[in-house]
Amino acid sequence: MKRICVLLIAVTLLAGMIGRGQSSGHTPMVAAGLLHTVGLKSSGEVIATGSNDWGQCNVGDWSSITRVAVGHVHTVGVKSDGTVVGVGWNDLGGRDVGNWTDIVEIAAGAGYTVGLKSEGTVVAVGANDHAECNVGDWMDIIQVAAGNGHTVGLQSDGTVVAVGRNQYGQCNVGNWTDIVRITAGFYHTVGVKNDGTVVAAGQNSSGQCGVDSWTAIVQVAAGSDHTVGLKSDGTVVAVGSNVDEQGAVGGWDNIAQIAADNRHTVGLKFDGDVVAVGWNDYGQCDLAGWDLK
Repeated sequence: MKRICVLLIAVTLLAGMIGRGQSSGHTPMVAAGLLHTVGLKSSGEVIATGSNDWGQCNVGDWSSITRVAVGHVHTVGVKSDGTVVGVGWNDLGGRDVGNWTDIVEIAAGAGYTVGLKSEGTVVAVGANDHAECNVGDWMDIIQVAAGNGHTVGLQSDGTVVAVGRNQYGQCNVGNWTDIVRITAGFYHTVGVKNDGTVVAAGQNSSGQCGVDSWTAIVQVAAGSDHTVGLKSDGTVVAVGSNVDEQGAVGGWDNIAQIAADNRHTVGLKFDGDVVAVGWNDYGQCDLAGWDLK
């Protein structure tokens, strides 16, 4: 039943984009990294803006991409044949994904990458100082998320597993139930329940876990110390730090998907346009001309 709930959310968002002018090719999406932002077009092409000191924005020759994920300073993409490509910083092997196959979803954290295979198992490469890549025994997983040293997996029965850094309790998700979506911030983890309410665990120094009053949420995204929620009516809410106005999303509407990392927040609109707020010293929020349809 929980697997159906997750699929219904994805189908609803995709159907909405197609119905409002998107092509029926790849599902457009946005992803946010430490200092850069990546967009996946319906054509399967990928664009990026922001810091490129490690080549993390060198995605111009990618094609047939179905999913993208962004770590702190690397970018990875799943191709339509289930293989994976990556660019950016690789000192810890976080983008050594060239031999992966049968991947349906991907997540990227601080120096590591996590891949979900079609049969529900999970693979990971890269930084493992906190055992964040110890996912080899996971099974029946339908979504993965990666943070700053911790990895989270959503199981088809609506429960959640986590490994890695846990000094703030960000991996204390073993009692969660009825979860349909997950996300991982720097030091916190957030889950959407099938009734549209939200739960969170981990560091709460800026109120980033203060999501108890949220309702009608269909997706969540988490940055370093802020959390963003997409509501079923296409509006967006946020809690946590707003020092760079990364939480200034109150005027957003017609949003189909959200992303967040560090101190900026990105929203993909149903018409393919992209909006962003927050820290922009590297141009990571310069998305006014993007059209992902």
